[in-house]
Amino acid sequence: MHSALTTALDRIAARKGCDRAALPPLYDAIDPEALAAVLESDADVTVRFEYAGSRVVIGPDSDEVVVTDPDR
Repeated sequence: MHSALTTALDRIAARKGCDRAALPPLYDAIDPEALAAVLESDADVTVRFEYAGSRVVIGPDSDEVVVTDPDR
């Protein structure tokens, strides 16, 4: 799993006060392999998606990860 996804999952679990394993399957929200391929490419991209009641923004650098409430 790409490190940005790991960071996002850790932050969401911390916000919810639970273990990462207690979160719903990531593939219900996105295709983790396809997202990892995009993040590992040389493209200058920003990816946004909602997962487990949070909005996740990764990019434009793949180490930039922001987790907020979905209405922000």
